[in-house]
Amino acid sequence: MTAIEDLNAQVVSCRSCPRLVQWRERIAEEKRAAYSEQTYWGKPVPSFGDPSAHLLIVGLAPAAHGANRTGRMFTGDRSGDFLFAALYRVGYASQEIATNRDDGMVLSGAYITAPLRCAPPQNRPTAEELSNCRDFFQRELEMLENVKVILALGGIGYSAIAKEVNLRPKPKFMHGLEVLLPDEKILLCSYHVSQQNTFTGRLTEDMFDAVLLRARELGA
Repeated sequence: MTAIEDLNAQVVSCRSCPRLVQWRERIAEEKRAAYSEQTYWGKPVPSFGDPSAHLLIVGLAPAAHGANRTGRMFTGDRSGDFLFAALYRVGYASQEIATNRDDGMVLSGAYITAPLRCAPPQNRPTAEELSNCRDFFQRELEMLENVKVILALGGIGYSAIAKEVNLRPKPKFMHGLEVLLPDEKILLCSYHVSQQNTFTGRLTEDMFDAVLLRARELGA
């Protein structure tokens, strides 16, 4: 087992946050009607992708009926549909559609993580819950030695990275923001790939593709 695989195994077995444990397991038991015949993952969700990646994608947390159901980051919901289709168009993903953790999806050059590994109620983690997950996030950043570009999806992902690298002054989050970090990595920012952004046109395919293409250019 590699160091990153061992870390992911530790993530999956974590029960540090009582509220999150109760919520993720409740959702896995009650289920959504459309998935009533499926067995939900109902555990912390490990990171996913290429351990030698030059691009690290940082989201927020698993969705209750997405990754909390499928057991893989951004898999099984509309946000993931948008993300993986874009990764496929730009050449980071082996296929356009992600449905479950056994669907054959392979990422090349990209790795997906989040500062919180359990689905939070109303998608709102507490500061304590984010703090409890922080060690996993820190260790992961150290292990991914080839990362040159970090793509933050949304303000929380941006804040998590800024905190780890002690980014001062911290520029205001905006789509397309590009920041040179103290360790010479490049931080890119995008609106989150959530339905609230993609269905309203705040984040379009062209906008997101442009960010991913910039990440590929910087990581070359």
